[in-house]
Amino acid sequence: MDKHARIYVAGHRGMVGSALVRELEAYGYCNLVMCTHDELDLTDQHAVNRFFDDTRIEVVLLAAARVGGILANASKPASFIYENLAIETNVIHAAYRAKVDRLVFFGSSCIYPKLCPQPIREEYLLSAPLEPSNDAYAIAKIAGLKMCDAYNRQYGTHYVSLMPTNLYGPNDNYDPQGSHVLPALIRKAHEAKLAHAPALTVWGTGTPRREFLHVDDLAAATRFLLECEVGEGIYNVGVGEDLSIRELADCVAHIVGYEGDLVFDASKPDGTPQKLLDVSRLTEMGWCARIGLKEGIARTYGDFTSRYRTLEAASNG
Repeated sequence: MDKHARIYVAGHRGMVGSALVRELEAYGYCNLVMCTHDELDLTDQHAVNRFFDDTRIEVVLLAAARVGGILANASKPASFIYENLAIETNVIHAAYRAKVDRLVFFGSSCIYPKLCPQPIREEYLLSAPLEPSNDAYAIAKIAGLKMCDAYNRQYGTHYVSLMPTNLYGPNDNYDPQGSHVLPALIRKAHEAKLAHAPALTVWGTGTPRREFLHVDDLAAATRFLLECEVGEGIYNVGVGEDLSIRELADCVAHIVGYEGDLVFDASKPDGTPQKLLDVSRLTEMGWCARIGLKEGIARTYGDFTSRYRTLEAASNG
């Protein structure tokens, strides 16, 4: 791919978008286009159309989205489905109108059925009911990848959809009310260590199994597909192995240095029993994740501690 191509990274301040920027800049891509929310509201169709009309974009990386953990999804399903549908339809259609041939859409492993054969293959999509706690977000993401497929079939575009497993890494969301399980555990363990708390409470039974991918590996997979000129299809992106939430909590506590007890609150939802992606499509093409979980959590904890005072002040109002 041309290192001077005008690549629009939508959502460049988020965890995925910022990782894409780091990856592309490290490999010499020098013409990245980025806009803050104040500069461009992606839920505003007219604003998005004007942006694409004016900027001559050649490649779109659609990482902008409203995201959150179980609590956020369960409490604000209307916000999750509306904002994600609006962003996807506006950007994908505006890209087509502006004759942008290449686009990467970022979905989520939550698009797959709740009780899915493991590991989860791409063709299992829509084969059974979704997990109810985040079905609004999942439906929005399914609509986005189906939109990419439809535009490829009708207009001959080259729009690809990547379905990453549970992501973590720099610029993650550590808000106790809206974060995913790994960043939530990092913050809980850190604050429990500072308070010398005898116990730390973890949501759920601890038995569900999850797979975790460092966001820098997702960025590397994205660059790999762009440079291989892959122009259609759905690709799972993960590490190919999982662990229980109990094992994850033990790992986080060890890395953070928290030595108290872990207490599991079975009154809180567990979500899907297991989510392990089949990543054979990418593996057969020659790409695999390189950042191990312990190394990745240690890196992420460093990011968290560097930002903790700011995060604490925000939480305290």
